[in-house]
Amino acid sequence: MGLAGDLIIIIVVGLAGGLIFNLIKLPPIIGYIIAGVIISSSTSTSIVADISSIELLAEIGVALLLFSIGLELSFSELKDVRGIAVAGTSLQILLCIFFGYGIGHFMGLPVTVSIVFGMIIALSSTMVVLKVLMGKGLMGTLSSKVMIGILIVQDLAAMPLMIIIPKLHDIQNNLSAIGIVILKEIVVLIIIVIIGMRLIPFLLKYVALLNSRELFLIASTAIGLGVGYVTHLFDLSLAFGAFIAGMIISESDYNHQALNDVIPLRDIFGLIFFVSIGMLVNFQVVISNISTIAALVVVAIIGKFIIFYFIALIFKYRNIVPLALGLGLAQIGEFAFVLAKTAEQGNVIDKNFYSTVLSVSIITMIISPFISMLSTPLYSLRKKWFKFEKVQTINMPNNELKDHVVISGGGRVGSQIALVLNRLNIPFIIIEQDYRRFEKIKEYGYPAIYGDAIFETVLSAADVEKAKMLIITLPSTLFISQITSFALKHNPNIFIIARAEDIEQVKQIGKLNIGEVVQPEFEASLEIIRQTLLHLNFQITGIQNIIDEMRRDAYSYDNNQGLNVSLLSKLKDTPFLLETGWYEIKPDSIFEGKSIVDMEIREKTGVSIVGIMRDGNFIPNPDPKIIFKAGDLIAVIGIQETRTLFEQNYFQTV
Repeated sequence: MGLAGDLIIIIVVGLAGGLIFNLIKLPPIIGYIIAGVIISSSTSTSIVADISSIELLAEIGVALLLFSIGLELSFSELKDVRGIAVAGTSLQILLCIFFGYGIGHFMGLPVTVSIVFGMIIALSSTMVVLKVLMGKGLMGTLSSKVMIGILIVQDLAAMPLMIIIPKLHDIQNNLSAIGIVILKEIVVLIIIVIIGMRLIPFLLKYVALLNSRELFLIASTAIGLGVGYVTHLFDLSLAFGAFIAGMIISESDYNHQALNDVIPLRDIFGLIFFVSIGMLVNFQVVISNISTIAALVVVAIIGKFIIFYFIALIFKYRNIVPLALGLGLAQIGEFAFVLAKTAEQGNVIDKNFYSTVLSVSIITMIISPFISMLSTPLYSLRKKWFKFEKVQTINMPNNELKDHVVISGGGRVGSQIALVLNRLNIPFIIIEQDYRRFEKIKEYGYPAIYGDAIFETVLSAADVEKAKMLIITLPSTLFISQITSFALKHNPNIFIIARAEDIEQVKQIGKLNIGEVVQPEFEASLEIIRQTLLHLNFQITGIQNIIDEMRRDAYSYDNNQGLNVSLLSKLKDTPFLLETGWYEIKPDSIFEGKSIVDMEIREKTGVSIVGIMRDGNFIPNPDPKIIFKAGDLIAVIGIQETRTLFEQNYFQTV
């Protein structure tokens, strides 16, 4: 069947590999690569006949992969961690290149090969890191924000590295050529961005108005590959142009739709790309160099751990963050495969070293999730060994803390809570592990402790055993579980309020003996529902019943019941519920000088007067014979129809 048969084999075997690795909670791309190894080593001659055509399709896979990464790039993620993300990552990449050069020099490798090896180990795996963070419920933590910021800049840095690598085979004569290429890259980038920012959103808007998902998918793909082809004409890579196109679309209103449409196509071509990478691995070379590969795995992980650890310290990140970065980013990422293939195609490295590098990368990605889990126990061990470390505190009250509120996390949520408590003169103390936020809290004058709340020394410094309430603002199941465990152990009566990332996490957190769980997005939806029904003239009592029912169902921890349908149907009847309104008696009103009996209000309209506010004093259930005066505010209760009749006959609403 030729190429069609080759594609069928690649997709079927790749699917099997992806499914197996997904079952063991590892990225499917590792399964795709191993599937490629199996295909290439299954017989003496590969069962895939047209490898050159497969490699051409794989090149499209790389372009679509980088196009989707460009679409997903969120520069807002860099806002809070831009220092370490930009400057720190640049320093980290340079250090890794020097580190790789040192390893290559020790192994007797050529200078160019050593530099390429340094470039390859410099990049970490976005896929692996995000999967680990989401699996452990750590998205939203300071460590996760720093990691994501670093990964974004690493992805950006991969592009110039791809351009530089082919010129390294004759680096002395190509220094000027590399400079010209980088300059050309910048010029082409500026031209594409200037034209693209005006043309691409207009084109996407026009296609979107046609309301055809098929045409929108084709338009998105055409833009990504088309811009890539333009850069190819300027002797730059197809992938580079696709990446820039993705970044341009990411700033438009159509980025989410474009990403959703392109993902299936990207995944299919991505599978072909990663399988083709595995097909280039020489299994015999791997077996014969297994000791070298194992040594490189250990050296690469240790080296990257040390580099990331000290970069975190340089940028004043403390507590668990240096360990989390060092262990979480120690693997070699999927971009290593792209760089390695670029180097192999450019004759910078040979096929044997290519197989060795790929093997090292795959092994580090496989063991990375297990290594990253060591950050918490190692930090606990460090705290145990260094008990003499004093907990840093600011603005602590002179008197003993008792019946106070402990706020774990001084970010936007924690700061708002502290603001209200401060105004109400309710004693509280904030625990914050981000030193920059800690400095802001210091400026506000709030009492705070610098440290990680999962550790007993920090919670003890906050006198949690004497506290009345503990508020946990970080939506991490692991984090909440550890803090709750210690707090309840030393203070069984403490009331705990925790923040959840989503409703599924509400179910998990609810099992931890926590008083209240709050999910911000769900609470926002309830407020929108309340405002909607209010403007549709439904009564407050009925609306509140619905809100309470939705909240009970969402925050129930032992069942997944939906909203009570019968209660929703009763909402239609809520206009007939009683409600109170306030009305003012103006001078020369027909009420002035008369009593309730004189006016015969109930007999004529059906409403009842249940209160009078006179001279600042409230008179409940007034005597029917009381005489009304100008300036009185009267409270009237009745259903909507009777109150409307009362207003039409007697009053205007206050």
